[in-house]
Amino acid sequence: MNNMRLRNSTLFNAAVFRRILVPSPPFGFVTIHAPAAPFFEVEDENAASRCVIQDKDLLRKSQSERGTGLYVLDLIQRGALVPDYNLYSKLLKECTRLGMVEQGRIIHAHLIDSHFLDDHLVLRNTIINMYAKCGCLDDARRLFDEMPTKDMVTWTALITGYSQNDRPRDALLLFPQMLRLGFQPNHFTLSSLLKASGLEHCLDPGTQIHAFCLKYGYQSNIYVGSALVDMYTRCGHMDAALLVFDGMSTKTEVPWNALISGHARKGEGEHALRLFWKMQRENFQPTHFTYSSVFSACASIGALEQGKWVHAHMIKSGLKLIAFIGNTLLDMYAKSGCIDDAKRVFDRLVKPDVVSWNTMLTGYAQHGFGRETINRFEQMLRIGIEPNEISFLCVLTACSHSGLLDEGLYYFELMKKYMVEPDVPHYVTVVDLFGRVGLLDRAERFIREMPIEPTAAVWGALLGACRMHKNIELGVYAAERAFELDPHDSGSRMLLSNIYACAGRWNDVAKVRKLMKERGVKKQPACSWVEIENAVHLFVANDETHPQIKEIHRKWEEISEKIKEIGYVPDPSHVLLFVDQQEREEKLQYHSEKLALAFALLNTPAGAPIRIKKNIRVCGDCHSAIKFVSKVLDREIIVRDTNRFHHFQDGSCSCGDYW
Repeated sequence: MNNMRLRNSTLFNAAVFRRILVPSPPFGFVTIHAPAAPFFEVEDENAASRCVIQDKDLLRKSQSERGTGLYVLDLIQRGALVPDYNLYSKLLKECTRLGMVEQGRIIHAHLIDSHFLDDHLVLRNTIINMYAKCGCLDDARRLFDEMPTKDMVTWTALITGYSQNDRPRDALLLFPQMLRLGFQPNHFTLSSLLKASGLEHCLDPGTQIHAFCLKYGYQSNIYVGSALVDMYTRCGHMDAALLVFDGMSTKTEVPWNALISGHARKGEGEHALRLFWKMQRENFQPTHFTYSSVFSACASIGALEQGKWVHAHMIKSGLKLIAFIGNTLLDMYAKSGCIDDAKRVFDRLVKPDVVSWNTMLTGYAQHGFGRETINRFEQMLRIGIEPNEISFLCVLTACSHSGLLDEGLYYFELMKKYMVEPDVPHYVTVVDLFGRVGLLDRAERFIREMPIEPTAAVWGALLGACRMHKNIELGVYAAERAFELDPHDSGSRMLLSNIYACAGRWNDVAKVRKLMKERGVKKQPACSWVEIENAVHLFVANDETHPQIKEIHRKWEEISEKIKEIGYVPDPSHVLLFVDQQEREEKLQYHSEKLALAFALLNTPAGAPIRIKKNIRVCGDCHSAIKFVSKVLDREIIVRDTNRFHHFQDGSCSCGDYW
């Protein structure tokens, strides 16, 4: 066709529709109606034909197998459309917006063949940005290295691509190169570099970049300020983050979210909740990211009632229960002992992803529901969700906690089918699986046959099983291996001390504890806590500091008498101290779990469930006593320790006394 010309159209009212004639192969024309929009119009003056290319048609596929792959490029090659910078820029930006990188590659190849890219820096930058935003960083870097001329946009596009696609180190390495060539970073460059520093958890480059922010006068920029707050929180420096936050003259929800999520990641749930309330008092609206961080904070401290309030607040705000916020919400309910509520949240998720399934599997596993975990895992496979290493770890943990040896070994072998390479936690769980059912020799053989070097955690799992089954000889051997690999871990040393104590070998207990003292290894003090009316109350064994301690002691003495009447017999073997029998029984009565339970009974309405958390494994005598309490008082009592949840009701526990 001759005398063709390209005309950029003007914008029309969106309500107006035009009749457009487009070529209909192999001959003739088709009349279609389309809304007016920005488009490119090709007109043939010798024939009454017109081709209108709208946004929705920009990336339309070729109509012929012999085409370039894109209809627009076919028109250019046939001479039916005269290309210019605006058209190519529009095509590349559409590829970026829609994540259609293969179409972007076709356009890139076409530009190289047409020599349109020669000396066209802006288009090259657009292509780098397209590859970077689509995650094709090697392609972006290749083009970057080939460019004879670069500007600040070029450097920023690649740095941003690296920081947004989990390659923070590469982003940070570009910065000094850029400075040596005399480029001055802008606020987009600095924000991306700060994000990279936060992802690397590297404070040194972060503080240096902070200095550049001050040098170039970007300290008051909202994007840079938000990135600084996020960087310091990810590096664990909350005081520095708060200092930057307080110095920001203008704030959005972003720095608030960064500060809240920082406290949540550090397990500082109370701080996160206080910031959440303060954020609303200052008229900032919580976003999905805010709620997700607050739910994580509530989960970390077991603040169920406050978590429920925040959940109700989210519903009232009208936000949809999308996957990532739903995942943290169901995790909060599961970690607070409300597995049924977690299931209800899971069933209402708009589109559950593999993280949603893993969170649900983790909940079932932690509650000791082995069969339910397996059923959920199989359901996940049936609907086509590909399991990952966390999925298998969840199902292995559930099998270990429920004594399902054959099932656990089956799923360990199944990992090969899904090309999931077992890691240390998987091997630890299999050792625990053998150990819990008493197959200690088989557990040791499994360790020796592992394709990777056993870690202290692997030997620690065997040591825990030896304590459970009172195998001193193998326990000592496992403990020695664990000490060699991690001399500063107190857990293995305390387990060995407890093995000796159970066997009455008090001289050996003294040697272990003396060695711990000499090496500065400190035991984590056992404590239990309970949430009452939005306040968390913490107890340690033989606690005398609580304001209600006298009432608590009287309450437990009263309960102790009642449960003894129906068969409870204190088991002093769980007091691992070299004292006489009477003193052992006295100390046994004031373990932290029992004090927390007595306090909860004093301060909750009759019939209400009681939820207690403990930072170490619940002791056998407390486990037995709480079973009797649940029967005598007709109360549901839920205890979360480091291993799992125990649901006590009507004199029995969900663990079946297997934990």
